[in-house]
Amino acid sequence: MTNSARFDRGHTDDLMSFLAASPSPYHAVANAAERLEKAGFRQVAEVDAWDGESGGKYVLRGGAIIAWYVPEGVAAATPYRIVGAHTDSPNLRVKPIPDTGARGWRQIAVEIYGGTLLNTWLDRDLGLSGRVTLADGSHRLVNVDRALMRVPQLAVHLDRSVNSEGLKLDKQRHMTPIWGLGEVAEGDLISFVADETGVPAEDVKGWDLMVHSIEPPAYLGRDRELVAGPRMDNLLSVHAGTAALTAAAAAGSRLTTIPVLAAFDHEENGSQSDTGADGPLLGTVLERSVFARGGSYEDRARAFAGTVCLSSDTGHAVHPNYSERHDPSHHPMPNGGPILKVNVNQRYATDGSGRAVFAAACERAGVPWQSFVSNNAMPCGTTIGPITAARHGIATVDIGVAILSMHSARELCGAEDPYLLANALTAFLEG
Repeated sequence: MTNSARFDRGHTDDLMSFLAASPSPYHAVANAAERLEKAGFRQVAEVDAWDGESGGKYVLRGGAIIAWYVPEGVAAATPYRIVGAHTDSPNLRVKPIPDTGARGWRQIAVEIYGGTLLNTWLDRDLGLSGRVTLADGSHRLVNVDRALMRVPQLAVHLDRSVNSEGLKLDKQRHMTPIWGLGEVAEGDLISFVADETGVPAEDVKGWDLMVHSIEPPAYLGRDRELVAGPRMDNLLSVHAGTAALTAAAAAGSRLTTIPVLAAFDHEENGSQSDTGADGPLLGTVLERSVFARGGSYEDRARAFAGTVCLSSDTGHAVHPNYSERHDPSHHPMPNGGPILKVNVNQRYATDGSGRAVFAAACERAGVPWQSFVSNNAMPCGTTIGPITAARHGIATVDIGVAILSMHSARELCGAEDPYLLANALTAFLEG
């Protein structure tokens, strides 16, 4: 790869470990926080008064994390450089009354979360993850990472038209996993989860649980130039952003802006929550940082006016079997570097000025990059980018890594691209 950052497979190995260890948004932010702690960051509670000391800090709220590094001696009006991402992925989530079944089968009632490709959850060994809430309001992470349940597909003998007319799935009737045989008993699942988590069942008062594929990430291809794995949309960006923030923090006094990682929950269903990008979390954290350093509302306004955010999310690589679905002149490829995502109808927030910022970061990092735009005949997805720009008045650029099988239980990317993205994000945060 000419004039580019030399590929380090160790970064991609680490991404695969991060994906495997982060089956839910709650695990993802816990793992990101652990990495930040090792780099010298410290957690601050939202209910406490904040100090204006320099150094790395982070806030955890549910499945979201906001982390930032304040260089020593910076002014209150110093702008931020933000990497935005999200921690959630489309999947199947456990309903409030989970125990169900039919015809002698014990099943788990689930609700469809986000725009998942339903067929990718069929005939796949599934675990259970998330968190439980205890009587005292504390949380415990849950990760049953073994073959616990399965959504069985109907045999072809009972659906002769499936290969000629396509698979038709009813979200309510056909997506309920099985997890055993026998009579349905209310409370079984939560008793099982409590036992697995090591807490009394009667102490569990709430839960946020979801299923996940237990198949680990893996290199794919003759030359292992691809990676297959779960939740790349968008833990790939969370991992790269965490690595970039810790690298930028190591630059210390050389920084002239304040680097930030903002990883939100609930992007896959519209971002409208207290942990989503359409909530006040990011703005509140940035404002409090300004005020903690002795700044005024005027300083806050000046800081926001000079701030830039890279909204990093996965995008579509050109599909070799469906190339007509893509724009005829924009064909992002795996291992071609991160993509700049453009949509003039503001489904992405990128404009010409943002393109210049991203291009400059890639040039400093020695990273190649590509452009993505949707086929005019195909509806375009969206990201946290336009939400961040509109809610906070922050200049925002949409970027990411090109993948195949987006919103599948198992997605595919180039093995080099996570490393190239992390290098570009580091250069951006340091710039």
